[in-house]
Amino acid sequence: MENITWKVTDGIAEIGLKRPPANALARSVIEELSEVFENVYKDDAIKVAIIYGEGRFFAAGADIKEFTEVGDSEEFAQLGKKGQDTFNKIEAAPKPVIAAIHGAALGGGLELAMACHIRLAAPETKLGLPELNLGLIPGFGGTQRLPRLVGQPKALEMMLTSAPITAEEALNVGLVNKVCDEDHLLEEARAMARTIAAKSPLTVKRVLELTKMSEGALKEGLDKEIAYFSEVYQKEDRIEGVNAFIEKRKPVFRGK
Repeated sequence: MENITWKVTDGIAEIGLKRPPANALARSVIEELSEVFENVYKDDAIKVAIIYGEGRFFAAGADIKEFTEVGDSEEFAQLGKKGQDTFNKIEAAPKPVIAAIHGAALGGGLELAMACHIRLAAPETKLGLPELNLGLIPGFGGTQRLPRLVGQPKALEMMLTSAPITAEEALNVGLVNKVCDEDHLLEEARAMARTIAAKSPLTVKRVLELTKMSEGALKEGLDKEIAYFSEVYQKEDRIEGVNAFIEKRKPVFRGK
């Protein structure tokens, strides 16, 4: 791959964006991300994924030059659909995805981060959706995910003014989970990933599914919660977890 690096160590996939100077999300980057996540889905050895940006930025937006090369509005819509489909694939992943954000996450970069399940940011990071400055609107899911994370008033302010916010403000409004020193950002993400990877893969998958359902009807979510609650009780991992607790040792989950 030309724009993505990735490796798997101890069940953790580290996926690096490497399209200098700004890790702009060109069509080729999005296509490679989609391909990588096909592997994340299929590889049972992968328990958690981390997305980060190599160099100065996480991802400072889409490739604006590429926009000028799009022939017509139908082709432009296809580009947006490819971005949406890829980011939907990340959000729907049966394994947690952590974004380690530094420098800037703007436009498509923020839309990518919002598709991840957990977001860590360095203190100097700028986060925003500046598309209106270009006579555009967010097209990779930004108009839908941002209000769900920060509420409609703040989302409208961010999109309509096009002004980025700091990592600290992003933490305060719920856009990121934690602000970490930049020198230790990736290690913080790895530490969190290791904690999650030690859990039963089945219970992690079910919590991801149920949390996504929380955006819908309460009764449907509660019914599914009980079904999964009963399901995991019958699994070997539940027996191992309870026995480990009683025996005062760390459990060893096998996803069964």
